[in-house]
Amino acid sequence: MNMQGLFLLLPLIAPALLIIYGSSLALSSDKAKVSRKVAEGIALIGIVISIISAIALYQYGTMQSSLIGWAGLGFSLRMDALSVSIFIMIAILGFIILRFSVNYLDGESRKAVFFSRLAITIASVELLILSGNLFQILAFWIITSMCLHSLLVFYRSRPQAIAAARKKFVLARLGDVSLLVAIVCIYLSMGTGDLQTLFEATQAAGFQMNALLSTATVLLVLTAVLKSAQFPTHGWLIEVVETPTPVSALLHAGLLNAGPFLMARMSYLMIESTSASMMLIIIGGLTALFASVVFLTQPSVKVALGYSSVAHMGFSLLLCGFGVYAAAILHVVAHSFYKAHSFLSSGSAVEVVRSHKVSVPKRKGNILRIALSISVALSTYLGFSYLWGIQVGQNISIMAVGLIIVMGLSQILTATIDSAGKLKAVGLAIGMTLLVSLSFFTLEHGARSILNSQLPALQEPTTLVSWTIIGLLSGYGLVTLLQLISPLMKSSGFGYRLGIHLRNGFYANVIFDRMIGSLKNEKFKWANLTVQEHSETRSTGDEKIQRTEVLLNN
Repeated sequence: MNMQGLFLLLPLIAPALLIIYGSSLALSSDKAKVSRKVAEGIALIGIVISIISAIALYQYGTMQSSLIGWAGLGFSLRMDALSVSIFIMIAILGFIILRFSVNYLDGESRKAVFFSRLAITIASVELLILSGNLFQILAFWIITSMCLHSLLVFYRSRPQAIAAARKKFVLARLGDVSLLVAIVCIYLSMGTGDLQTLFEATQAAGFQMNALLSTATVLLVLTAVLKSAQFPTHGWLIEVVETPTPVSALLHAGLLNAGPFLMARMSYLMIESTSASMMLIIIGGLTALFASVVFLTQPSVKVALGYSSVAHMGFSLLLCGFGVYAAAILHVVAHSFYKAHSFLSSGSAVEVVRSHKVSVPKRKGNILRIALSISVALSTYLGFSYLWGIQVGQNISIMAVGLIIVMGLSQILTATIDSAGKLKAVGLAIGMTLLVSLSFFTLEHGARSILNSQLPALQEPTTLVSWTIIGLLSGYGLVTLLQLISPLMKSSGFGYRLGIHLRNGFYANVIFDRMIGSLKNEKFKWANLTVQEHSETRSTGDEKIQRTEVLLNN
């Protein structure tokens, strides 16, 4: 075996060590004992292997192992710019989460069980990312989901976590079926599940979509929507706040990204389907808009972070619908590290807020100041576009991304320009705007350069897709404008009522709960749990105290 073959097999060591480690803990007699050094050491080896894999990729280019299977379906390992980039991200996140979990679960009687499940889950994600065949993607898509489920129900005495896990379980199985049918359609049409063969075929001159492939792209979008908790199936993600914090970090920073990753992995096929692009733009765009607005009204840190994740996944899928896949992957990676930090430090953040009163300057609601903020944001974007050689009007997708960036920058600037704050605050806001713009353009250019060989070139959208983008941007612009002039609406009854409805997510989750019966006690039966209500009354002097609790027994 040559050096290229050895480098190709090297990434397998990382998930293999995690599986061995997880299996040994599962079989251990001491369920409360976990070695910090062993856990951190295995995770650190994974980071080293991922970096070596990146060096090998730079040296030899895209590599894919021989198929172990039959009739074009089976298992193979693929190392390309996309898979190695996500592999590095997962390896780093795995190290951070495993290290955090050692202290987080200190004193937990089932600590070894948790680490066993966590290690095997991370290994499954790595094998999913490195898949070179559709059959392997399907297999580890399902395995990853089942491993996550075992983590979500780790504390089986927490009713809300059990109910949320049930909803997630049902939706995940629907996603599995959708992915299975999509892969069957692709296989019947192309005659293989090998990714390299599929990519070459879709890039060949004269390639034409047929009914089976069009159906497959729609089903792939549905799979991504269900995986990434898009509206109206987002409720379970908001309700899993009772799960251990490391699980929340892994879920929001890692496993939710499987939806955008699947779109990017199959991007050569997805970009040929107008129906798939329409679905991604409509579902991802509306979800991002809905969740980001609801996020602003949430008093709970973890619930707010949940809505934030829903919005970010929606925005990533929206970018995939635009055909800007490099920006979508950049957003996925940035969101992963940001969200892992947010969850793992959520307790500390609450303490900081409690100990330090945050002073926010009062908004004036001056239309001229608001217009000035928007003008500065637009000028900043156009200026950086010119410096990076981006022709904003060349493609409607690029223009759409640019306008969304302008809307975001306007929020930063309006908070200070349209306020009674000091001039120093305005300067800091402008500096932050310049830094955000510089970071985005620099990182997006870098992501495009790195991933260029594995993602399709940006294409001009069809007329139908273009009008869909225009309609979505109009909605975004209207909501942004309402938010900018919100100080004028605070005293109105409409604004107060709207805030209440937003805080409850327009009750979409309650409606979905009723549809699938999550509000009934039978929700626990699937987990082999029995619900019992236990009431106890005791007297303390002249006072009687009654306590009612819910008991869940295996």
